[in-house]
Amino acid sequence: YLSTGTYLAALKFDFQVGRITIGIIVKDTCQALWTVLQPTETPVPTMNDWLEISNVFYVKTNFPNCLGAIDGKHIQCKNPSNSGSFFFNYKKFVSVVLMAIADVGSYGREGDSNIFKECPFGKMFYEKKLNLPEPNPLPNTNNNPQTFVFIGDEAFALHTNLLRPYPGRNLTDTRRVFNYRLSRAIGRQSSVLSEFLQINGVDGINFEEAETHSLDDIDARGTGTRSEGIEVRDYFPTILWAPVP
Repeated sequence: YLSTGTYLAALKFDFQVGRITIGIIVKDTCQALWTVLQPTETPVPTMNDWLEISNVFYVKTNFPNCLGAIDGKHIQCKNPSNSGSFFFNYKKFVSVVLMAIADVGSYGREGDSNIFKECPFGKMFYEKKLNLPEPNPLPNTNNNPQTFVFIGDEAFALHTNLLRPYPGRNLTDTRRVFNYRLSRAIGRQSSVLSEFLQINGVDGINFEEAETHSLDDIDARGTGTRSEGIEVRDYFPTILWAPVP
């Protein structure tokens, strides 16, 4: 199944095993692969790794001191029994949400900000356990070191290490440039995620196979906002105010 993507309904005839049993085997195998390979193949980044990520991100997006863009994508699924409208999203279909930096595992109706707060990566982020680099001056400056940040769209709450666009339309030139640079960086990363999902055939879940993968372990999450990061965000536009290629 993992190598060919063959439907479970076809595999049950090849191996003479029930479809539900195959679904359980696939899930257990994926968990075992993650447990064994994660420490070596996708380890938690060290401080030096974060610095390298920031350098590459700046070269590709022209956004300094940035460690990555956070975004979510709705993956279509079959509505679980007795779930009501929990998985029904604003795009008018049933889905779970895949986070580009986080993981799958939330109701389709939830916003990216709440999902990020409750996923493993988000919890480490807000508990300051990601071992992020110390503040560093932005390009072409020698003082006033700034924190390293992630960037997201308007769905995310502003934080010292998480920047979002300025709201509203009557913005100064510097803030408009900041919003443009930030949105362009997010857009480039989102296109990479979408291309990856299309190549691997994960732009939707086969309804037949969805019946073998329970979504009952997805917890409901509350809402909340953060007002941190205003000072950090206000400093970036003064440096990014320059001709944009």
